[in-house]
Amino acid sequence: MSGQKGGDPMQENYEALANAIILRAVKDYRWARRALKRDPEDREAEKMKKDAENFLRSPYFRILTNVHPDYLMRKLKEEED
Repeated sequence: MSGQKGGDPMQENYEALANAIILRAVKDYRWARRALKRDPEDREAEKMKKDAENFLRSPYFRILTNVHPDYLMRKLKEEED
């Protein structure tokens, strides 16, 4: 997403929404990962993690951002270390 100021307000709103959607998926993934560390049998956390991973690798994700999904997933997995 571009960070230019003074651009089209509709485009800025679209970018803000796209960023919020991606950030929510990242937060969900991090929550699920922490929950699974505490309880590897947590079905809700396992589903949340899988849903977030599926979204972050989906065509819809690629419509929302130019960030490569493999790059983002690699960075998220590095946080685990």
